[in-house]
Amino acid sequence: MKKLVVFVTVVVFILIISCGGSKKKTDDTVVSIKTEFGEIKVKLFDETPLHKNNFMKLVQEGFYNDLLFHRVIKNFMIQGGDPDSKDAAQGAKLGGGSLDYTIPAEIIPKFYHKRGALAAARRGGSSNPEKRSSGSQFYIVQGEVYRPGELDTLEMRINKQRKDLMVREHLEAEKSVLNDLKAKNERDAFNLLVAEIIEEVDSIYDAGQKFVLTDEQREVYTTVGGYPSLDGEYTIFGEVIEGMDVVDKIVEVQTDGNNRPLENIKMEVELVK
Repeated sequence: MKKLVVFVTVVVFILIISCGGSKKKTDDTVVSIKTEFGEIKVKLFDETPLHKNNFMKLVQEGFYNDLLFHRVIKNFMIQGGDPDSKDAAQGAKLGGGSLDYTIPAEIIPKFYHKRGALAAARRGGSSNPEKRSSGSQFYIVQGEVYRPGELDTLEMRINKQRKDLMVREHLEAEKSVLNDLKAKNERDAFNLLVAEIIEEVDSIYDAGQKFVLTDEQREVYTTVGGYPSLDGEYTIFGEVIEGMDVVDKIVEVQTDGNNRPLENIKMEVELVK
């Protein structure tokens, strides 16, 4: 009798675990993006709720239906979601359209620009220091496979670019003082202040903002591929789970000087589950 009780308990436990595992899989939020080249299915991440909920809302409202993939770059990505792309004249420059809001950045280090990443487009530069995302535009990474040495060079280049930008911003903040020293022909004081600013930026940058690829990222970028130079700059809020072959077909189409396909590529987007 005791053996029977133990056996039944084990079976029940296995069923509970099994059901629990199945339940977790069905909890994933999946969106279907249909094009003339086929269907792309993307999973949305729970860890980026602002972007996930906004994307789901727009999908359920039918916002994306008949919009275009208006920007296509081989070995990089395909981009869509510009509200101005619906019924846009052939050859018109697209990409500047937006909704009347942006979304706070949800940049999470464990999500990076590997092949198949779904990310939010945004306005770049100093006009958007908080890296807020477009309310509707998104892109899917195709990317390419890198050699280890290429990643080393990439890290050095990105760190130099970002550090130089910080130096320029700090110099701009001290512009009035520097101009005053220059006007007074106080070269030693001028050079000393510039050196101090550069040293301060080096210290701040190296302490917490240095661009360094993890071992996991390096493994993925040298095998699966992606676009690492955008890591830490844009919010990634999902990933392709089916249909990367469709992305590969789309990036092969002919485009104009603005990377817009010569033939419109419309999308129909719906919530699968």
